Order: sequence, then structure tokens, then C-alpha cells
Amino acid sequence: MKKTIRKILIILFWIVVWAVLALAVDNKILMATPLQAAGELLSLLGEASFYKTVAMSLLRIGIGFSAGFGIAVLLASVSYQFPFMEECLAPVISLLKSIPVASFVVLLLIWWGSSFLAAAISFLVVLPGIYISTLEGLKNVDRELLEMGRVFRLPVGSRFFYIYRPALRPYLFSGMRVALGMSWKSGVAAEVIGMSDISIGGQLYLSKIYLNTAGVFAWTAVVVFLSFLFERIVLWATEKFFEWQPVCRKPGVKSRRQSIKPKEEERGRRSRQDTTVAEPVVADDHGFAMKNVCKRYGSITVFEDRNDSFEKGHVYYLREPSGSGKTTLLRLLAGLEQPDSGTVKAAASCSMVFQEDRLCRGYSAVKNVELVTGDAGVARNALEQLLEPEALDKPCETLSGGMKRRVALVRAMEADSECVLLDEPFTGMDVEIRTRAEEYIRARQNGRTLIIATHI
Repeated sequence: MKKTIRKILIILFWIVVWAVLALAVDNKILMATPLQAAGELLSLLGEASFYKTVAMSLLRIGIGFSAGFGIAVLLASVSYQFPFMEECLAPVISLLKSIPVASFVVLLLIWWGSSFLAAAISFLVVLPGIYISTLEGLKNVDRELLEMGRVFRLPVGSRFFYIYRPALRPYLFSGMRVALGMSWKSGVAAEVIGMSDISIGGQLYLSKIYLNTAGVFAWTAVVVFLSFLFERIVLWATEKFFEWQPVCRKPGVKSRRQSIKPKEEERGRRSRQDTTVAEPVVADDHGFAMKNVCKRYGSITVFEDRNDSFEKGHVYYLREPSGSGKTTLLRLLAGLEQPDSGTVKAAASCSMVFQEDRLCRGYSAVKNVELVTGDAGVARNALEQLLEPEALDKPCETLSGGMKRRVALVRAMEADSECVLLDEPFTGMDVEIRTRAEEYIRARQNGRTLIIATHI
């Protein structure tokens, strides 16, 4: 209430300043008083043509903004997927940002005419800002969550709404606030220059021709109000879109049973002179394995000619010291890493507790598990075995480290998979919670292979 009163008082202060200046000038052509402008506005509100004029300008600018927004998002998405497209569009976007609006107006008047000039100008003003904001948001998507989505085979819709969308939010809102104001300013300016029929800009031009300063103020007030209203409505609708949590579709079980070959073989067949490359392991239904695997990160060798085999339905514990390569081994089995040499025969499908929790932080524990179950009820029932009821619907970013770990564990165990990879799954759990977690894992194994990495 105090803030509202303060804003009202500030507005009244500037109205008084305006009135004083008008009285000092004492010339309604140079400076109309607030009362004269208000009288002109009331007169306009009583005319049927006023509403038609407002509707036409709103339609033109709305079309321009919508088209600019939609095409900008589309182009940004394509540029994100194909970096070459970003390079091709970079000069165009730079030009659109740099060329004055007046130049666009003159060119479009020559090429097109004034009919939908405001729509075209709004489009050209909106497109570069939204494109840059969207592309920046896409580039800042959490890579760890993208890996999580890949391992759990999340559908495209789930990835967009719960991984990409949260990353886009701050960038898109920032770009939209600028674009919304600019679309109205540039759109009305285009109408003034182009003297568009049945438009606010046209009425401003006529007011100028007839030296009707009060009319200029009245129409300017209309523009300010419509711009504010348009911005509020668009931002409200956008906010609702970002708050919307659609039902998740259960991931499909796609077979990816195959031999993962060395990096060099993915880029092209490696030289046959390199005898360190093992022959591919033939996939079968008995399990999966690593054969003669070598893995390096720069000058650091994690594995050298390592061989492992994992039988279907068994439980394996990797009890090795920190830094011995347990996480790398699990990432190789999940298909997130490729061996430098040798062959990894991956499981047909897997789920995973990563070294990090990798939860969609702004969403509840139930929603995070629903991503892999496709059913909120099933997710809730599973979580109730390890998590307190009051924590189920809280955003995961507000949960403690141990609670987050339990959510990640439930997500991995509830997902449909042939193999479950658990990287330090009991981090942050006390003895009682760990015992419950171990019982839950045994109950939910369901004949799957479990590989659990723990400290010695």
C-alpha cells in the first residue's frame, strides 16, 4: 500500500509540474495543460472511430510482434542445433540491430506501401532481440541435465518443458520486456511517417498538422496505456506458460544394445595398423562388458586395457578408492563417454544415479520422478518410501542434500531399464535412511543388473 501511494504521489507531482509549465508558457499550441489534454481524451473516448483506430494499430503491432517473436525463436532453435546457421545469420542480426528504424520505414514505403508498415517495422525491431535472448538461453541449458535426459530417454516434450524451458526463462523475459516497448514505439513511429490510414500514428500526424497539441498529448497517453496493457498481458501469458507443468509422457524403451567403439572409429574408420583397437563385442542377452578398454583425459590415464563383464540380474559393487575411475566406468556403460580404444558393450537401456543429483531444481520431487514414470501417482507412492510427505511437493532446490539424493535414487529405480547404475547413491544419508534406501533398492531391483559405486 505504501508503495502504491508513493507511486500515485510521484505521478501527481509530475502532473503539477506539467500544469505549472503550461501556465508559464500560456500558449496551448506550444504546451497544452493537463486539463486540456484530459478533455481531448474524453472527447476521443466518445467517438466510435476512436476504437476502430485503436483496434487497427493494436492489430498491426500485435501481428508484427507475434511474427517477430515466433520466427526469432524458430531461428534461434535452428542456430542452436546447427552452429553454421548461427554464423550465417550473424551479419543479418547485426544489421537489424544497427540500421535505424527510419531507414527501414523509408525502404518499406518504397517497396511495400503504408498498409502494414507498422507490422513490418515491429517485426524487424522484435526479431534480433528475441533471437539473441533465446539463443543465449539455449546455450546456457544445464549440460548435466541434458545428459540425464539422454540416459533416461526422456521424450522431446519432457526435455523441452523441464530442461530447456527453465533455462530460457530469464533470458526470454529480459528480451521480451525490451522488445514489447520497442515494438509499440517503432510501430507508432512508422504509422506517423507512413501516414497510415486508420491508425494512432495517423491521428498523431493530423493533430500535428492542425496544431492540436492537446490531441497529441491525448493520443500519446493512449499509446502509453496500450503499450503498458499489451506488455502486461503478454508477460502474464508468458508467465503462465512457464508455470504450466504438463503431464509427463513415460519414456519409450528404445534398444540401444550395441558395441560402443573408440572415438576415432566414430569420426571415421581408424587405421587398421592400430592393433590396440579390439574387435567389437557381439551383443547378447547374458549381460554387458568392457574389453581392452583404454580411457584417457589429456595426459591422465584412467583405464589401461581394462576388462570387465557384468551378468544380467546380478548386483555389483565397485569398492575402489576415489579417483580410481568408478564414475568414468559408469559413464562408459551409460554411453555418455567413449573409450579411446577397446570396446564397451552397453546395456539395451539404463537408468542412473549420477555423481551429482541432476534434478530439475525448480520442480517438485514428484515431478522429477514423474519424468520417468509418466504417472504422478506412481511417482508419489515410490517417493513416500524414502521421503517425508511434506517434502514431496516442494521444489527440489529447497530440499536438503540427503533428500535430493533420495529423489535421484527413486528416479533411477523407478525408471524402466535393463541396468541401474548407482554412483555413490547413499551420499548425505544417515544410517537409518541408508538402511531404508538399501531395502528399497533390493525391493525394486526386479531382476535388473545393479552396479553400485561406493567408497572403500
